[in-house]
Amino acid sequence: MRLIGVDGLSKTDIQEISDLVRGLVAGGAALGWVSPPSPDEVSTLLTDVIAAVGRGDAALAVAFAPSGPAVGFGYWRRYERPTHRVNADIEKVAINPTFQGKGLGRAIVTALIAAAVTQSIETLTLDVRGDNLPAATLYESLGFRRYGTLERFVAFGPARYDKLLYALDLRGVTV
Repeated sequence: MRLIGVDGLSKTDIQEISDLVRGLVAGGAALGWVSPPSPDEVSTLLTDVIAAVGRGDAALAVAFAPSGPAVGFGYWRRYERPTHRVNADIEKVAINPTFQGKGLGRAIVTALIAAAVTQSIETLTLDVRGDNLPAATLYESLGFRRYGTLERFVAFGPARYDKLLYALDLRGVTV
């Protein structure tokens, strides 16, 4: 697992992450898409996040299998509103199903928390689709506090899911 700097990702890394995202979304994963995004869409997203990393406005962590391919990633970005810029939101965390349950999600989120502390983020937020209990359990075990629920907020075809809102206060935390 490594934090990605301004030098970014290789084309191969981007393709592996794109394939990961497309496969997860095709399987119904709660990543914000209802159908698999195009490789260009994922590439643009990653390019935007890496540019924000260069400005100190984001962090991107990628987990690699022992043989090398990217098998998970996560990132946060600062809120854009001037009065909210001391805070950031974890927008995506995704792990290849073969590697789930092996601590990669914890390693990625822990790295993102450490990067947030380093960047003087005061509060780190995230949301979880209500049926994603393993993710909710992980976040709670890392100290995130659930502060709200938007009932039946997430639409995935005819299904409706709650949106669970979490926050982690980083004021006074050191790494």
